[in-house]
Amino acid sequence: MSGGFPRAGRAPGPADAYRHAARSWTTGVALLTARHGDEVFAKTVSSLCPLSLDPPLVSVAVDRRSPIVTAVRGGRGFALNVLAADQEPLARRFASPGAGRALGCFTTAPMRPGTTGVPVLERCLAWFDCRLHGVLPGGDHVLLVGLVAAADAVPGDPLVYHDGRYRSPGPGHPTDHPNPTSAGARA
Repeated sequence: MSGGFPRAGRAPGPADAYRHAARSWTTGVALLTARHGDEVFAKTVSSLCPLSLDPPLVSVAVDRRSPIVTAVRGGRGFALNVLAADQEPLARRFASPGAGRALGCFTTAPMRPGTTGVPVLERCLAWFDCRLHGVLPGGDHVLLVGLVAAADAVPGDPLVYHDGRYRSPGPGHPTDHPNPTSAGARA
């Protein structure tokens, strides 16, 4: 939903109410990366969730039609890269539908192979390098569950997403721009 609530000209339905309420949830922004063969894939996500300490599991919801789902299943792994406030251009680049194939698109975001062989972004706030643990259905999305093989974090201001806009809660970062895609950072 790209405008306010309710949409002009019609009464809001359950889907509109859901979208409106979901936009109120403030969340971090991450870049989901995967490798399948020689191809690298990336997708901006905001549904990263630490799931378990023992074993160490994380999950992320992704549109089931996204090419990255096939890449994760084929490559049997993925990385979740938590973006810093100054990485908004990267978040925008991979938030658009169809922007999932990323080979050659990371010239401004250096990567290195993680423990599992999937690409891990350098200069992000945190990353989780995962082996695929499971894929669960979730309506029009799937929940990718990863067994964390390696992880790390550095201090810094995060990029967050709230009410259709990227923002930074930290001082000195005027990030407060609407996302031009209607889905925004929500995968």
